[in-house]
This record gives sequence, structure tokens and C-alpha cells, in this order.
Amino acid sequence: MKAVRIDRYGGPEVLRLWEMDPPALKEGEVRIRLEAIGVNFIDVYHRTGLYGLELPFTPGMEGAGEVEERGPGVHDFTTGDRVAFAMTPGAYAEFANIPARRLLRIPDAISTIQAAAVLLQGMTVHYLTKGSHYVRAQEKVLVHAGAGGVGRLLIQVCKHFGAYVIATTSTPEKAEIASEAGADEVILYAKKDFSEEVKKITHNQGVEVVYDSVGKSTFERSLECLKPRGILVLFGQSSGPVPPFSPSLLARNSLFMTRPSLAHYTAGRVELLERAAEVFQWVQTGVLKLRMDQTYPLTQAEEAHRRLESRRSSGKILILP
Repeated sequence: MKAVRIDRYGGPEVLRLWEMDPPALKEGEVRIRLEAIGVNFIDVYHRTGLYGLELPFTPGMEGAGEVEERGPGVHDFTTGDRVAFAMTPGAYAEFANIPARRLLRIPDAISTIQAAAVLLQGMTVHYLTKGSHYVRAQEKVLVHAGAGGVGRLLIQVCKHFGAYVIATTSTPEKAEIASEAGADEVILYAKKDFSEEVKKITHNQGVEVVYDSVGKSTFERSLECLKPRGILVLFGQSSGPVPPFSPSLLARNSLFMTRPSLAHYTAGRVELLERAAEVFQWVQTGVLKLRMDQTYPLTQAEEAHRRLESRRSSGKILILP
């Protein structure tokens, strides 16, 4: 099979196409013939070694396709089943061996492409709004990177729950995308100080929650946007990791902060199934409207990463083997 492998940490150039035999199936594993692969920022963190995996490895934490073969002890899936997975490495390939306990059946009304485009980011949005913080009607929320893959979905779900959504984006074109997703206000952070703008919009009250996937460059000003006892949900670090800070930053307004991970919010089989089922339902009922950015073949995985890191993307990037 063809697979993208990493044998040293570094930039997009370390993503190299290999020819290799599919690994042998272990107890409880299922071999998937992949039809669509999601590209996510966690793949970048693995590639650079920020979240290190044992070298060499096949990156990619999200994919969808058909069951090709079952390993010993697998009884819940059979050849030809349409399935998807998230938060299990090895997706940048024509085939992937995935533990059956991490697999999800794709509903008939959802295409394989849709499943690969929504599962990881959709379940991220699910735990952000129904886990790290429970979004309620009339709450004011701030969503950074509102035109990005997670940002667009997060805006849509927050609006579904009745919240007032303020989003930040870098360009007028991206501001239009965030507005189309349902944002009530959009701040161009390259032109205006978003913390000052949030204060104006909220009449100096602040927001209940800030969803921050940017990290280093937004962290302290995100805290400034919160009302007393508000919460900063720091779920990414596209600008770099947040440096060490004093807890006194939180004490000034009795603030809360969490640094969650999808892995911990889908660790159990029951929770995984429940979150995925509602995400697929959101797609079927139109709560979530997916936006595709670009697709690439396996041979252009390097270009897919460059586009993701450039912040030019405005939707989901997929690799189609």
C-alpha cells in the first residue's frame, strides 16, 4: 500500500510517500480501505514533535472508508461496512488498522466524504459546547478563528443553542464566512484589538466563554474578554503554546480555564458513540453545514499541511487516497 510516513520531526517536507505492506491485523483490529482522510492541526503537532509519536509513524487522526478485513475477536463489523474514526493515528494511507472499539458506523444519509470532514472537528465542537462548557441561550461567547474548520462549526452549534456569538477572523473574506455561519459580530483582529471590541459589544460586561484555538498570541487578551467567573477554553495553539503564567491572571476576575482534549472526552465507548451520533444528526438536520476547502492526493500531503498552516484555508482540508 501507499502511505505517508514521518521518520524525523520537522516541517511539511518530512511528509514522505512510502510503499509498504499493510501491517498485520492484531486482536480487536479492523482494516479499513480509506476513501477520505481529514487533515487537522493535531497532525501538524505530531509532525513537528510538539505532540511526539514514536518514529517512524504514519500521521493522520481521522478517516473514513470501508471495512476490508476483520482481525481476531471482531464481531461488530463486517466486510463492506462504511465506517469512520477519529483520534487514532495512521490515517494518511490507503489502508489503516483501527481498533474496533474506536470505529463508528456511518449513517446511510451521511457520505464517506462528509464523515471524514466532520467527525474530529464535529466531536470537538460537541465536547466544547456540551462538556468543557455547556452553552446556553442568551449567553455571549467569543470564537477565535471563526472561519476555520472548527470555528465555523462552533459558531453554528452555539447559534443552535441560542447564544450570541462574537467571532474573530483575519480578513474581510473570512469575516464573511463567519457571518454566513451565523456569527452576530465579527472582529478583524489584524485591524482592531479584539479585547477592546468585545468590551464595546458587551457594554463592558464581557462574555461567558472564550473558545481559543490560537494560543500564544491571543491568550492574555482572551482572559480580558471574560466576565467575572467566565471560562477560557483553550483547545489549540496554532500560534504556538501559551508560556507559563501566574494564577493571579485568573484571580483578578475569579476566572476559570481549561485545556481540554478530544481524546479525554471520547475515551469511553459509550461517550464516543453518543457524541458521534449527535454530530451526524446535526449534519443530517442541517444544524451543521459543512464547507470544504481543498482536497489533495496522498502525494501532496506536504501541500495540504502548508495550506493548513498558512491560515488561508476556510473549511475542511481532505486527503483523498
